[in-house]
Amino acid sequence: MAVIANRRSVMTLFSRPGDPQSHRTRLVLAEKNINVEIIDVEGPRLPEDLIDLNPYHSVPTLVDRDLVLYDARVIIDYIDERFPHPPLMPVDPVTRAQFRLALYRIERDWYSLTAEIDEAGDKKPAAQAKKALKESILSSAEVFGAKPYFLSDEFSLVDCAIAPILWRLPSYEIELPAQAARAILAYEKRIFARPSFRRSLAEVEQEMRV
Repeated sequence: MAVIANRRSVMTLFSRPGDPQSHRTRLVLAEKNINVEIIDVEGPRLPEDLIDLNPYHSVPTLVDRDLVLYDARVIIDYIDERFPHPPLMPVDPVTRAQFRLALYRIERDWYSLTAEIDEAGDKKPAAQAKKALKESILSSAEVFGAKPYFLSDEFSLVDCAIAPILWRLPSYEIELPAQAARAILAYEKRIFARPSFRRSLAEVEQEMRV
């Protein structure tokens, strides 16, 4: 495994266009302005290198010389520590723990629902997951409006996790009511205008909000 990884002198990310977990990883890399080779994994056929490097054959997978990481949360934590500027997590241990808890809840509540939507297609479980996702996002409207970014005055890994979900709402046919979601819509506008966010979008993701 190390031999294959060492062939790559530039950091490499195996990423699936349209996949929110891959997107959040690309967003962190773009925010850090890291030089990275992105290999798009499309369709059921996987690149041989990915099969050799990752026993789970999953994306995203990051290769940094002889290091191979294949979980989105592990990858973004590694990137933030490996490239500390700009920092995307607070230094204070209490606040840092609160951010990690927010990330856990977003992954457990929102990312699990997007996975259900993507897997179910047009079936009834997809409609139920869409309804649950919409309600869960709206329940956080007050938090979105409290500060410029989620729980913070500064852009963080939490925002990197939230942005791909909000970006996909139109493609999931989820419309947030303007009055109830004013703070969320303002947050979206602020996040989506960031140059790093625009750079993080794969072509298929750009088309989600044409």
